[in-house]
Amino acid sequence: MNPSESNNRMTNFRWVVCSLLFVALVVNYLDRQVLSLTWKDFISPEFGWTDADYGLITGVFSIVYAVAMLFAGKFVDYAGTKRGYLWAIGIWSAGACMHAFCGILTDGIVSGHWTLSFSGALENLEALRTVSDTAIMVTTVSVWLFLGARCVLSVGEAGNFPSSIKAVAEYFPKKDRGFATGIFNSGAQVGALVAPFSIPLIAKYYGWEAAFLIIGGLGFVWMGFWVFIYKAPRKNPHVNSKELEYIEQDSETNPADAANEPKAKVGLLQAFTYRQTWAVICGRFLPDSVWWFLLFWAPAFISDIHGHSSASAHGMLAIFLIYLISMLSLAGSYLPTYFVNKDKMNPYAGRMKAMLIYAVFPLLGIGVMPLGELSMWFPVVIIGIMAAAHQSWSANVYNVVSDMFPKSVVATVTGAAGLASGLGSFMSNYGAGRLFVYTQDINLVFLGFEGKNAGYMIVFICAGLAYLFSWTMMKLLVPKYKLVELNN
Repeated sequence: MNPSESNNRMTNFRWVVCSLLFVALVVNYLDRQVLSLTWKDFISPEFGWTDADYGLITGVFSIVYAVAMLFAGKFVDYAGTKRGYLWAIGIWSAGACMHAFCGILTDGIVSGHWTLSFSGALENLEALRTVSDTAIMVTTVSVWLFLGARCVLSVGEAGNFPSSIKAVAEYFPKKDRGFATGIFNSGAQVGALVAPFSIPLIAKYYGWEAAFLIIGGLGFVWMGFWVFIYKAPRKNPHVNSKELEYIEQDSETNPADAANEPKAKVGLLQAFTYRQTWAVICGRFLPDSVWWFLLFWAPAFISDIHGHSSASAHGMLAIFLIYLISMLSLAGSYLPTYFVNKDKMNPYAGRMKAMLIYAVFPLLGIGVMPLGELSMWFPVVIIGIMAAAHQSWSANVYNVVSDMFPKSVVATVTGAAGLASGLGSFMSNYGAGRLFVYTQDINLVFLGFEGKNAGYMIVFICAGLAYLFSWTMMKLLVPKYKLVELNN
């Protein structure tokens, strides 16, 4: 099992696994950000999209992601962490690359002939837009094609967190899972940090299609490393007995019998019969809707409200600063481990205490629009703090599942709870798109803000209150730590 049992020092291969999960999430969030960083300044002018069109595309992505999460978690538990993650990243990388061909397909469908030139698609479509009916068709066809590519992307991405959380549950004891998840989860911020300085420039100089192809191809590279590196702890020659003992210190069974541990199962519908599952659902529905809104709409917010495109120096710097500040979540995600070690709390109690602290910071979101009248950099900093609070929150709410359920069903329950995440994202993204169009059309006045500004004010008030409400619901559902006992 191990290369050097004579060496008394504990190996640390679990952090290699954590690093792989981190890189996967970097790739994941780069793939997600390509559309949000290109639609406003590159894709919309070509196809005539409105905020409602973009909201529909991101909203459908979210709802398909939500439904797919139900089955992705079950599939990962069935296929195992290694194969499950390979399927997930393979599908989402293919979906990311498919976006690049939507322009060619739109041009071919609308104009009645096919072209192999990306640049030619723009010229053909510009000519067709002289006729209003054709312009509507261009918009409609392009939206449907992007919806199709986005659905493939969402199906693959649905397997990301069930696979990652299952890998963390296999390689880390409960007290360290929040911190380990916080580290790999910071890949979201790193991906978002790299995105504004890479994606708009690729789109500007090589075309938005190239941005989808180049970023989407990174996932296939990662798959090669995962195939050769990942093995279960007891089968991994790089994990010695001391590290294995550390990993299995709070195993549901005797660590010596872990290899032969009976694999308890839980069905999708059965997962919803547990209060612990509903606690995680409450912890993800509204908070994840905030995160996905910030992820998909922050570039548009900077452009619409403050007039800086994603390809401008100020626009790139603003998005970069948001996600740079969000890296504070690395420190925040360690809080539960600190409480467990210092105050001798059980993992759930330490996690909930930390999450209450995280829930306070998003209240700053109420000041985004008022302070934005003084300077763009005030909302940028506030949104960065909100993102940091969310990532600290999400690193721990994911692990409430592994606190409460046996390892053999962690991915299934994570997937079931992930339904709430997708529904919340659909609500925030599609709802925001419709809200912004509505408030602009009727020039709504709300708390001194008019039109689209009023719409953003409404959204940020809801975002600021979401976490405290969610924490309260979690605490009401599961006041104290209680391990779920399943029949084999």
